[in-house]
Amino acid sequence: MLNSQVFHPILAKAVRFQVLGKSPAAFYLRLNKRIWERLPSRVRNLYPVRSYGAWLYALVCLRAKRQQFFGTFFLRNRPALELMRRLADQKPRGSTLRIAVLGCSIGAEVYSILWSIRSARPDLKVLLDAVDISKEILSFAEKGIYAPETSQMVNASIFERLTETEKAEMFDWEGDQAKVKSWLREGITWQLGDAADPELMNTLGPQDMVVASNFLCHMAPAAAEKCLGNIAQLASPGGYLFVSGVDLDVRTKVALDLGWEPVWELMVEIHDGDRSVRADWPWEWWGLEPLNRRKQDWQTHYAAVFRIADPQRQ
Repeated sequence: MLNSQVFHPILAKAVRFQVLGKSPAAFYLRLNKRIWERLPSRVRNLYPVRSYGAWLYALVCLRAKRQQFFGTFFLRNRPALELMRRLADQKPRGSTLRIAVLGCSIGAEVYSILWSIRSARPDLKVLLDAVDISKEILSFAEKGIYAPETSQMVNASIFERLTETEKAEMFDWEGDQAKVKSWLREGITWQLGDAADPELMNTLGPQDMVVASNFLCHMAPAAAEKCLGNIAQLASPGGYLFVSGVDLDVRTKVALDLGWEPVWELMVEIHDGDRSVRADWPWEWWGLEPLNRRKQDWQTHYAAVFRIADPQRQ
């Protein structure tokens, strides 16, 4: 039986093989997608069917030409934001909370985090470093002005997941255009930078929370693994790393290698908290597989939040 180091290169060549300009692998995936979409959810959730879905997802990832996207929503993953609020609530009254958001994109996640924490703990001094590799995107995010069609690639309003009350609390409105309220735009430092840059720690300094959401999955696995290890250095000893939107095998390997402690609180809810990526599995490389408790090290494999221990104690 072929080991994985041999198997993947051979399979990668096979899925790109063409006959008269046609891809047998593409036809195979299209056919399976038509069948899959007709299956009742109870059938898709059967263990043998989910295992077959994992095989289809592996083929999708091998064929994918990964690139970055800027599609997102406000309050995209509510359980993750709730956990951030709970962790912030542990801080003493009047203290400072430092947060770094890597790959901050158009800013929806930055403002969602600040709204979640500042609404619950207005006494905290929250300092947030928002980092992205695109100067144009950073400029857009800093302005904090959005319209329903702002978010690319999701075919839905960027405000879709907000209640009317939340819309009123977060934005000043002019017609269908929304400007983030001033109290949410305070304390943000918008930084042009690369999450893979080894000098990032020297630029930002240690953070209580580090957030890396929905950009590592758009990188080749080897590059994502290296980048994730670099990002983790930003977390102060005892700090927390929130990392979603990443190939789960990549995240698991780095977490085990570096001895990260998975946070079990709200783990299942966070895994299922972004319905858009859950719905895209197994047909897009950014899709997120169903949680499988039979998997070895499943707590680490599916955890999206980790506590980073003091390196001297490891």
